[in-house]
Amino acid sequence: MKKEYDFSKGIRGKFYSPDARFNLPIYLEPEIAEFIEKLASLKNMDTSQMVNDLLKKDKEIIEYANHLQKL
Repeated sequence: MKKEYDFSKGIRGKFYSPDARFNLPIYLEPEIAEFIEKLASLKNMDTSQMVNDLLKKDKEIIEYANHLQKL
């Protein structure tokens, strides 16, 4: 690595985008990943869409259970 770098022609914020979204990778256990891939294949869906659909259903169940606890 050089001791000094010349940034005199650099442009500050050239690649900055305030609307950018950062998607974190999610690592599934091999057994779960295989199950999701098979299920997605059977339904002719993308694996990401399958995971999102399953998580949405879990979210609905959790929200419903929390609602019942408040009654």
